[in-house]
Amino acid sequence: QVQLVESGGGLVQAGGSLRLSCAASGRSFSSFATAWFRQAPEKEREFVASLSRSGGSTAYAASVKGRFTISRDNAKNTMYLQMNNLKPEDTAVYYCAAADRSFAPPTNSGYAYWGQGTQVTISS
Repeated sequence: QVQLVESGGGLVQAGGSLRLSCAASGRSFSSFATAWFRQAPEKEREFVASLSRSGGSTAYAASVKGRFTISRDNAKNTMYLQMNNLKPEDTAVYYCAAADRSFAPPTNSGYAYWGQGTQVTISS
């Protein structure tokens, strides 16, 4: 059984940085295309960033491009989201997800596995 567990969330001031981690168990992360999503209060879950199964292709939402970086350490079976220059509008619960495909879709559908989420709060 595949399990994804996020960590690294917290409260930081605007302009600060956080690094989220998503640890996988039960199967190698390198066999999945993976992504990060987020959901702010009273809003729908939205795509943040994705990484192809090969690790050679990334994609970002326009709102985070240039500030966030997705990466994966296959040896640790862990995916990361480095978030810099954080803004209050980045406040949300962040989820990692894994899909049994080569490329991760920028939509909620198509992901077989989800983590439980980690709260990120950015103060102004």
